[in-house]
Amino acid sequence: MTSLPHQTDKKLGLVIDLDICVGCHACAVNCKEWNTGGHSAPLTDNDAYGPDPSGVWFNRVHTFEVVSEDGCGRMVHFPKSCLHCEDAPCVTVCPTGASYKRVEDGIVLVDADQCIGCKLCSWACPYGAREYDEDAGVMKKCTLCIDRIYNDTLPEDMRVPACVSTCPAGARSFGDLGDPDSAVSKLSDRRGGYALMPEQGTKPVNRYLPPRKPHRTDAPNALSPVAADGAGTVARWLDKILSL
Repeated sequence: MTSLPHQTDKKLGLVIDLDICVGCHACAVNCKEWNTGGHSAPLTDNDAYGPDPSGVWFNRVHTFEVVSEDGCGRMVHFPKSCLHCEDAPCVTVCPTGASYKRVEDGIVLVDADQCIGCKLCSWACPYGAREYDEDAGVMKKCTLCIDRIYNDTLPEDMRVPACVSTCPAGARSFGDLGDPDSAVSKLSDRRGGYALMPEQGTKPVNRYLPPRKPHRTDAPNALSPVAADGAGTVARWLDKILSL
């Protein structure tokens, strides 16, 4: 079995804001586009436009309806990928050493040349973050775009995972969560970021920011009637002319 490093130099990970994620799937699509030619390429697609499509997606977005105690409901979009756990069970269960955690940045990766496709890591992961490539016969997963974040040929502001660079709502942030002074650590602390399923004891690095409570006002729901004179009269006259 594979052993984990006692500690890592960094804890690179994601902070995902569930309050502003709109569920557009741009993160998933751009992740697929970048990584289909990246570190773990290709990302298989089977029957992509047929009745029963399947394939490898490092990032998946789930949508739930959440009802609060006072009966207010809202949609919550929940993106999920590998959380690059500190105590990653997918690593320690691997019989060949194919799954491993890097010392320099804490990223969990899979060496496809050593993977035998036994799927033990996918059974050990409590988050369902592993993706089995049926065509290649190996396990694949989120790499935090290591071929992008360390790419000196890219502008510095583009050296982030593809999912972060493409989010139109700014719901995804990337950085060192092992550094309490980093922007992502401060963001997580300020918004009450939490680890997913901490009871599993895996110590996931990624953090989720909870949805804010809906803002309520005492303002009436109905609009006030338009005055019968002045601009109201002109507006109704103009509307009548234009509707002819």
